[in-house]
Amino acid sequence: MSSLVKSVGTIGGLTMVSRLFGFARDMLLARVLGAGLAADAFQLAFTLPNTFRRLFAEGAFSVAFVPMYSRALHGTGQGGAGGEEAAAKFADDVLSVFLWVLLGFSAIMMVVMPGIVWLLARDFQQVPGKFDFAVFLSRVTFPYLALISLVAMLSGLLNARSRFAPGAFAPVLLNIVLIGGIVTGWWLRGPGGDDRIVAEALAIAVSLAGVVQLAYMVWAVRRAGLTLRWRLPKFTPEVKRLGALILPATFGAGIYQVSQFVDTFFATSLPQGSLTLLKLADRLNQLPLGIVGIALGTAILPMLSRHIHSGDASEAQRLQANAFEIATLLTLPAAAALAICAPAFVTAFFVGGKFTAGDGVIMAQIVVALICGLPAYVVVKILNPGFFAREDTKTPVWTALASLLVNIAINLYVVERYGIVGLAGATAVSASVNCLLLYTVLHRRGWFHFTAKLAGRIARQLVAVAAMAALLLYMMPLMEPFYGGSAFERIWSLAILVAAGGMVFFAAAFATGALDKDLLAMLTRRRGKAAGTQE
Repeated sequence: MSSLVKSVGTIGGLTMVSRLFGFARDMLLARVLGAGLAADAFQLAFTLPNTFRRLFAEGAFSVAFVPMYSRALHGTGQGGAGGEEAAAKFADDVLSVFLWVLLGFSAIMMVVMPGIVWLLARDFQQVPGKFDFAVFLSRVTFPYLALISLVAMLSGLLNARSRFAPGAFAPVLLNIVLIGGIVTGWWLRGPGGDDRIVAEALAIAVSLAGVVQLAYMVWAVRRAGLTLRWRLPKFTPEVKRLGALILPATFGAGIYQVSQFVDTFFATSLPQGSLTLLKLADRLNQLPLGIVGIALGTAILPMLSRHIHSGDASEAQRLQANAFEIATLLTLPAAAALAICAPAFVTAFFVGGKFTAGDGVIMAQIVVALICGLPAYVVVKILNPGFFAREDTKTPVWTALASLLVNIAINLYVVERYGIVGLAGATAVSASVNCLLLYTVLHRRGWFHFTAKLAGRIARQLVAVAAMAALLLYMMPLMEPFYGGSAFERIWSLAILVAAGGMVFFAAAFATGALDKDLLAMLTRRRGKAAGTQE
């Protein structure tokens, strides 16, 4: 478990830094733009390249590329090269094809952008200028897709070599550049100016951030002693095999992204500002998801691939079980705390400027609904690598399709009755369905199963979560006057909630045996030497 904890610590720590910068970005965005026309238009424009990024870069491409690259790297290369030559050739061949696919796709999407925006947000046409502005911003932000996809490929090269730090740090640069875009737009707008100026500055900052991230990853790859050669596209047998794996993975990831588009479609049909409130609430939900789920999923994929390709099924089982335990240990208390303290967090961090108290009430309700699915979101990140490491990209397609159908069916019923909060709840339910289906298939195939030890550990974690929840439910109304007070009052009131909740949880976890002593030692051990090995 030591190597897993070290890798997760590296990825999770840097992801936390990125999420904190992203949190600061969203706080500024909410206060500068509020939840109006310009905010909705930018959220849609930012959603499009981000959605396709998850589809191409961090979705289908990464889950297919990393196992194949890892197999080439750790196999026996020709001429006694130890796999380095084979891995380098495979990467060069993939890059030569991948680059042109990205450029072609981006060009087509830029041309048909009005149709894409119409499909997702046709109700924007009911507000004068909103639809055209959304199309313009989407064209400005979409080049980010090609840039960040190349970033994902370079990150995959390093991840396969257990160098997780550069890829985990790259999103920090995105948020820093976007914060600069907000500040620049606010300065250009001036007091009482047009909010669209801020949105335009942000859209430019999105594509600029892609350039900065790519430049950083090129530097990181060269520092690691790796070089990539661009050549004319050549469809080698390995590239064709990658394509065969990507297609079902793209379909599977595409189903998930269609689900996101479905949410966007329903959100844009609701009162103005609903899309912005949903996206801001999801950012809070993404904070623990990114720190825990994405970190674990990224770390275990190359490790699982090595164990499986070497035929060590017991180590693969142990690795996923350890990841599961770490995930629940960190996710369950985070989910409970966010659900209980959502009004406090939203009021303290977001309410102010153009973001009203009424917006805060709705956003807090959305956060609670989304948080119900947080454990499932995180566990999915652990279960999916069990398929991807075995080069099975088809099974997650069917589970994702089932969850999509559930999401659409629930949305058709709840959106009209419960609005944006019902939509968020439907997302949580569909994620839980996907999680259960993935585990069922893994279990039936004998690839992963719950052990009595793991179940007992999670049961003890739930006892500790209950103790923490009781304390937070008692403290929340006592400190309510301070959540919307001065900056100092907001900070110290939340700090007390977080500190008290954390201490009670970990004390109860240690007392009940929910916290493994060896795991605690690894989590608290100084990581100076370990961290140095990542670069």
